Amino acid sequence: MRLLSISAGKVLPLFSNHHPNYKSVGSAIHKQSISNLQNPNAIEITTLGVKGDEQADLSVHGGLEKAIYVYPSEHYAFWNQLLTRETKKPIDLQHGAIGENFTIEGLLETEVFVGDKLFIGKLEFAVVKLREPCFKFNAKLGYKGASKAMLQSGFSGWYLRVLKTGALTAGAEIGIVPGTRDISIADQNQKLLHNRNQKDLWE
Repeated sequence: MRLLSISAGKVLPLFSNHHPNYKSVGSAIHKQSISNLQNPNAIEITTLGVKGDEQADLSVHGGLEKAIYVYPSEHYAFWNQLLTRETKKPIDLQHGAIGENFTIEGLLETEVFVGDKLFIGKLEFAVVKLREPCFKFNAKLGYKGASKAMLQSGFSGWYLRVLKTGALTAGAEIGIVPGTRDISIADQNQKLLHNRNQKDLWE
């Protein structure tokens, strides 16, 4: 298990026709890789996440409890195939394209539980919860079914709280120390999917 990429982004206008109440909103979902295996720059990680990264709506992203958004690289093949089919053009998403701060390999939602601790390099993190996709995710990927596809696939990724700050570089090894293991990220995803289906809460 290792960290493949660290990404950050600034709040910019996000144009969308995927939600009836918004035409343009601010979002920092457009992330760019600032440390990766080709350019392993050391990046400062604070209690609020990747230094220089921004969030437009702290009620859903960022803050102490959702400082870092992690996404498994294994899911990129799914998105490339889905978006290529739905948009009728070849798609090759780069790390950070899902809006994540950390792109990792070797650890999936079924293997991660709320309360687990992740050790990445010399830094320490706690697993908080899954990512709940919204209309901004649809707009970012240019596909109105993206949020629903994320929940149906279970490929949500998860948020981390930063327990130990410092510098981090792409390529760092990842270790995991189990917590109580009461509910996995995959379990949370299934509950959210059920609730949205029951209430028809799709954007």
